[in-house]
Amino acid sequence: MAITVTAILFTLIGIALAAGGGHLMMIGGSAYYLITGVAFVLTAILLFMRRPLALWLYSAIILGSLGWAVWEVGLDWWQLGPRGGVIIVLGIWLLTPWIRRPLGFSSPTTGFRYGADVRPLAVSVCIAVLVALVSMMFDPHDQSGDLPEEVVAAAPDLGGNVPPGDWHQYGRTPFGQRYSPLDQINKENVASLTEVWRFQTGDVKLPEDVGETTYQVTPLKVGNTLFLCTPHNWAIALDATTGKQIWKFDPNAGLNPDRQHQTCRGVTYYADPTATAGSQCAARVYLPTSDARLIALDAGTGQICESFADKGTLQLEAGMPYNPAGYYYSTSPPAIAGNKIIVGGAVNDNYSTQSQSGVIRAFDVNTGQLIWNWDSGNPSQTTPLPEGQKYTVNSPNSWSVFSVDEALGLVYIPLGNQVPDQLGMGRSEHVEKYSSSIVALDLNTGADRWVKQFVHHDLWDMDVPAQPTLIDLKKADNSTVPALVGPTKQGDIYVLDRRTGEPIIPITEEPAPTGAIAGDFTAPTQPTSGLSFKPPKLEERNMWGITMFDQMVCRIRYHSLRYEGRYTPPSLEGSIVYPGNFGTFNWGGVAVDPERQVMFGMPTYLAFTSQLVPRNQIPPKGQDEKGSEQGLNRNDGAPYGVKMGPFLGPLQVPCQAPPWGYVSGVDLRTGEIAYKHKNGTVYDMTPLPLPFKIGVPGIGGPMITKGGVAFLGAAVDNYLRAYDLTNGEQLWEARLPAGGQATPMSYAVEDGRQFLVMVAGGHGSVGTKPGDYVIAYALPR
Repeated sequence: MAITVTAILFTLIGIALAAGGGHLMMIGGSAYYLITGVAFVLTAILLFMRRPLALWLYSAIILGSLGWAVWEVGLDWWQLGPRGGVIIVLGIWLLTPWIRRPLGFSSPTTGFRYGADVRPLAVSVCIAVLVALVSMMFDPHDQSGDLPEEVVAAAPDLGGNVPPGDWHQYGRTPFGQRYSPLDQINKENVASLTEVWRFQTGDVKLPEDVGETTYQVTPLKVGNTLFLCTPHNWAIALDATTGKQIWKFDPNAGLNPDRQHQTCRGVTYYADPTATAGSQCAARVYLPTSDARLIALDAGTGQICESFADKGTLQLEAGMPYNPAGYYYSTSPPAIAGNKIIVGGAVNDNYSTQSQSGVIRAFDVNTGQLIWNWDSGNPSQTTPLPEGQKYTVNSPNSWSVFSVDEALGLVYIPLGNQVPDQLGMGRSEHVEKYSSSIVALDLNTGADRWVKQFVHHDLWDMDVPAQPTLIDLKKADNSTVPALVGPTKQGDIYVLDRRTGEPIIPITEEPAPTGAIAGDFTAPTQPTSGLSFKPPKLEERNMWGITMFDQMVCRIRYHSLRYEGRYTPPSLEGSIVYPGNFGTFNWGGVAVDPERQVMFGMPTYLAFTSQLVPRNQIPPKGQDEKGSEQGLNRNDGAPYGVKMGPFLGPLQVPCQAPPWGYVSGVDLRTGEIAYKHKNGTVYDMTPLPLPFKIGVPGIGGPMITKGGVAFLGAAVDNYLRAYDLTNGEQLWEARLPAGGQATPMSYAVEDGRQFLVMVAGGHGSVGTKPGDYVIAYALPR
């Protein structure tokens, strides 16, 4: 009975492999699956016939599969395992008495039945297992090395007058370094960190919320108070020592299914130097909301400051050419400098060509009066628009965080693209100039002083996603250059002179794939920085799966989609976008140590697919649409919509082989990548809590302390981790009650203890567990 069932199983496996493998070979792929499928069918026939030759043939399948796998991927366990797992398990089953005896023979003299000779099969299985065990000892993707530990710049400019124990802005200071000058927590003692307090905001994800409801806030710490916001835009003040709530403000922003995101990355703090200390609204917190308002609150009480704008509220949709609710709002905290509050906004990706403007506006921080506006669609007119005039329809917007250098009088704006991201027909010369760039605006007038574009004629949603990080770089001749570090989705890290936008680390133009759809075009070249985390081009051998079957399907998909490497243009048949829309780096950006002049980041590698859909094939609004990084994006008003999402196999795991996420350290003075180590486990990605460290995707940001420790959550397993900044080795981890897709921060309390604070609330797009937690850690007393 067992051998008959086994023969049927081998037949089914063989037919599946032969059918899929034949199709794969016909579209230009490997012949392995067809050959192996035929061999499985022949093995099944021999089993039906009770021929011991079946075991010899299966030995050949094992050794042939092993040789093919090692030839393709070397000693990479996470790629060898799926290729050989099913084959080895079946080989072990064939060694059992239930198979051996029916294939054996009976002695004519004694009548005793002997099992078939399994020595060749046993040797083959042992060789395969031995290779698997050896491969577990190697990590072909790991890059080891050390960053320099010496202090290059003593007492560097950290940007802004922020006390060492405070964290006043999203990236701590206007420079956005995400660097704390505290060193109580260091490499030697970080493993002793314990939880001090835990606060739950009460703002939880609702059934009627949009899919991308996320908790991405980095709290601010001023004096002994923490200020933060929640996904539904509540503003909350906490006692920094105890975590007890001081006040809460609910703006009643409501829900709207047309919002692409329901999130808040942070609030903005401002203390009026002309106000009497302790007077009402002498210190304020500015809260951006998902219904396009900016609200000024008294930092001490949470009461609305009615002297600002219209009774404390600034309507950000003023002057916009269109006003469909939910299409425009600010997800990131504004910047404050020179008595101005400078605000951008998120325009829904790929909803409609009749979208609001991406205008950047500076308002008087006290009164809310408009001072200047810079609209990339009309960049020369920065004086406030006259009554009745509207901003440019659908100009590139800035949804991320700005950085400021008040000494230079510049604010640095990371810019995105216009809707639709994947279609470039009819773009204006201004869009072609400013999209997917960093632009430096004059703080006083709003005029652009320089612009540096990182993607020409962007067709891939490669907007600049992260706050530019400012650092004064010391050169080999001991001169200092005021620099800007700009992480990008496509994997390049641009290091520029922030006075002029000229590259410090060289930028080259490299040939790019051509062949856009009719009516569009592609740029013949694309810029690449000398400091780059761009991945190598995907090949068929990089396709992956839990088993050989879904891996075969991914190989078929790979050859069925258009792909010529980075910047493969969108197509009707579907294209692979790699790096994908989540980017190698996203809004979490990077952290830099301005004393050691090094950088810590989390490069992520997850391919996406993008398929253009003709207008006449798009269903009515409200059906089968997502309007975000996944699903059907309508692009109303454009000739095509687009279906997009991660490049996944039939079991909903990435089609490309891991690792999908790393931690990495860079010497900014040389542009050299010192190390890259896999980051994160599949603990929360699989039905079983498996702690396999394969390097998982993540979205969020790191921070660094003077104690030589980098902290990072972000990965799709629910952990907060500490790393040795010098070599990237993990030093500590804490289990989080929900996804940690926020950037941690650190501060000192009144008794001198250094705290580490992390928000854990999950991320809708990456599917981590939602929550409402704010958690503080410190060393034992």
